[in-house]
Amino acid sequence: MNDYVRIFDTTLRDGEQAPGCTMTLEEKLEVARQLARLNVDIIEAGFPAASPGDWAAVHEIAQQVGSADGPTIAALARANRDDIDKAWTAIQPAAKRRIHTFMSTSDIHLEHQFKKTRTEALHLIHDMVSYARSLCEDVEFSPMDAGRSDPAFLREAVSVAVAAGATTLNIPDTVGYQTPDEYGAMIRDLYEHVPGIQKCILSTHCHDDLGLAVANSLAGVRAGARQVECTINGIGERAGNASLEEVVMALHTRKQFYGLKTRVNTREIARSSRLVSSLTGVQVPPNKAIVGANAFAHESGIHQDGVLKYRQTYEIMSAETVGLEGNALVLGKHSGRHAFRKHVEALGHKLSEEDFRQVFARFKDLCDRKKTVDDRDLEALITGETRRAPEIYKLEHVQFTSGTGVTPAATVRMVGPEGRVITDSAHGTGPVDAVYQAINRVIQRPNELIEFSINAITEGLDAVAEVTVRIRERGAAEEDTAGKGRPPIFSGYGVNTDTIVAAAEAYMGALNKMLAARQERIKAEQAAYAAGYDKNATSYAVDMFGMSALGKAD
Repeated sequence: MNDYVRIFDTTLRDGEQAPGCTMTLEEKLEVARQLARLNVDIIEAGFPAASPGDWAAVHEIAQQVGSADGPTIAALARANRDDIDKAWTAIQPAAKRRIHTFMSTSDIHLEHQFKKTRTEALHLIHDMVSYARSLCEDVEFSPMDAGRSDPAFLREAVSVAVAAGATTLNIPDTVGYQTPDEYGAMIRDLYEHVPGIQKCILSTHCHDDLGLAVANSLAGVRAGARQVECTINGIGERAGNASLEEVVMALHTRKQFYGLKTRVNTREIARSSRLVSSLTGVQVPPNKAIVGANAFAHESGIHQDGVLKYRQTYEIMSAETVGLEGNALVLGKHSGRHAFRKHVEALGHKLSEEDFRQVFARFKDLCDRKKTVDDRDLEALITGETRRAPEIYKLEHVQFTSGTGVTPAATVRMVGPEGRVITDSAHGTGPVDAVYQAINRVIQRPNELIEFSINAITEGLDAVAEVTVRIRERGAAEEDTAGKGRPPIFSGYGVNTDTIVAAAEAYMGALNKMLAARQERIKAEQAAYAAGYDKNATSYAVDMFGMSALGKAD
């Protein structure tokens, strides 16, 4: 299968390490299920040694998504027995399992981070790859910071991993330093000089610090790599990772040039992008290749003329190929529940009865407010209803006043724990600030609003507003549920024809996530300990491709 490139998705591991991209267990499961529909080959579900919560998430994904006909479930582990043991126990429920272990090979890492000699590193690589292989038949090894490693020592380290039983060799450009020519040459050099490497799969893992992650990954593929590690929307540490959608569509669109294929169902790409964006609160730039709002838009008169005559004059791929049909919704305010359910299912959504009831009610309400409702509006409604955080506090009513020469004011009525109804009011610098101040008076949990963005789903004055907010709880570093030693960031999402109401819904979503985080951490710890996670072991969340050890897990 020399023409087949395996897609290793690390959205749930490297992608989730990006500031503000932390997801709850249910959100991780939702992404994992979508990745399975996307038909990726391997899902790197997390770093089990980072925290009990990470272990529980990987274990649950292995159990629910790791079927015999589904993707391989991989877990990350540093080159030590405790990490490898945690990775192994976490992925055991999966039918296809992989342990992914790593050790730095660059002198700058060995000297300044790990305090090890080259000889010590080689011994560790041999012992830990051998140990991982004694547990699991599928073992991946990564020489961290390979791009800045001495080529001769990199060959030696990879040779040791091959001899110890590694089945996949991932060659990371950890800090996004290399150019495509350099990265491709490094892959070729390993193929030519490492004994026994032909029995292994070589993999790429490229970061985007210089904007070259996709180019480097494709150069590695041309040099013989047959696995690409990437993330949805390219999220990840620092400037991010190679973007899955760009790598896959480059191979798909230029198949005559590359002569290679993937198993990815490209029609699930757009949905995967929207899901990850809504759950992490990281918006996709409009000019983003493949999935950006402008990726298939044409404003220039010359371009419009050409596309109207023959689309391929200015489009090298079709929007339909990546699932961006945007067809008009033929249903309206008089449509019944059965027809509406059929249309929702045709869009690829399987809703619970409660979610369907809520979405249908919102759809009817939207039909009364808008002249035209299309699939983009419906996707936004579904996202808004199904991405709701557990409602510790529920916003029942919001009212606001604002205008020229008027001090903005807002009143909110909320239902709190145990059904207690609370009403409060506040002033602000604008209507959104007034609403947020009133909500804060009710919840009384200090937080910092670090991002606020508004997007119009469709065109026109009656467009549905989509609002995303991200907040950080003040003084909450010790409550970091991901064990990364920094205050967690929580995102919220709201959608409404009234922009201020959408903003209130988004803020409530973020606040409820923040309030639920402690409860979820306690539950995850209890589940992990009950299932075998060693609470007495010392664990550190390590940025695999960003060089830092980031604090002891609770």
